[in-house]
Amino acid sequence: MANSPEVVTQKYTAKDFTSDQDVRWCPGCGDYSILAQVQRTFPDLIQTNKEKIVWVSGIGCSSRFPYYMNTYGFHGIHGRAAIIATGVKVANPDLSVWVATGDGDLLSIGGNHFIHACRKNVDLKVLLFNNRIYGLTKGQYSPTSEKGKVTKTTPFGSVDYPFNPLSLALGSDATFVARSIDRNPKHMQEMIRRIGQHKGFALLEIFQNCNIFNDGAFELLTEKETKDDHVLVLEHGKPMVFGKNQDKGIKLDGAHPIVVDISNGKYSKDDLWVHDEFSDAPVHAMILAHLDDRPDLPSPIGVFRQVIKETYDEGIKNQIDKIIEKKGKGDLEKVLFGSNTWEVA
Repeated sequence: MANSPEVVTQKYTAKDFTSDQDVRWCPGCGDYSILAQVQRTFPDLIQTNKEKIVWVSGIGCSSRFPYYMNTYGFHGIHGRAAIIATGVKVANPDLSVWVATGDGDLLSIGGNHFIHACRKNVDLKVLLFNNRIYGLTKGQYSPTSEKGKVTKTTPFGSVDYPFNPLSLALGSDATFVARSIDRNPKHMQEMIRRIGQHKGFALLEIFQNCNIFNDGAFELLTEKETKDDHVLVLEHGKPMVFGKNQDKGIKLDGAHPIVVDISNGKYSKDDLWVHDEFSDAPVHAMILAHLDDRPDLPSPIGVFRQVIKETYDEGIKNQIDKIIEKKGKGDLEKVLFGSNTWEVA
């Protein structure tokens, strides 16, 4: 129709996802990088209707995140982000629900909600800001602090063994498990894009520096002089190669990963472990999750594993639709005043 006004679809920009709130994290905090990468990535993920985006958080430095996103948001209570987000998603299946949380919030008081959200495969995108410390309350050891960590609450060193968040998620059957680093913005943007595209429970652990209470916790993985020899970038279908000169590789000896030199002619890339993020066997991803338990092995970043299966919210919706089709819509008043009630004296 020649006289119809032309409809122009304007693509979102990072600014469209930036709220008018002042960002109140400590200068130099790794949280700034995470916020920036989310806002830069969202225009590629969200083509229309950013009103269908909801961010949910619990308590902690990371949990200020919803204030800084120009989307809907819910700042919940400590440890409850996963269960609040589950309710949001089940009640509104067409929403895209994201969770911003920290290692204390998700893995201590929120640990039970976390493992069940993994198990149920609720369609949530979870960004875990792991700085291995309680930052908001000024530096107590957290569930991911290393054994021996000296803090105000562990003046002689922690005797706890830390949680491995990826191992916990894989053991709870999360369908998408990945890791990135706050000092690697391009990689983080790619991982945010990947979890945004996944249908099901997606966890992205982000190694995040707390420069006030745990500065340098990941410096081996971020400093120019050391990072190439300590970080393994996982790429689906490619052999596992790392090192400053790309001269080291990971080879599986049975179920045991070993580092081999591929520069001296004894081994080549053909001998190396080829990453398969779609592997049916969760044992491979679990080996990767524990790779850096040994100091001679690098820390993997990238997508560890992804599986496609029906989500919890889909299951609920499908069940309700079938029951309505069979029995018709229910009557809440009949339920409330039906025979299955009782009085408490």
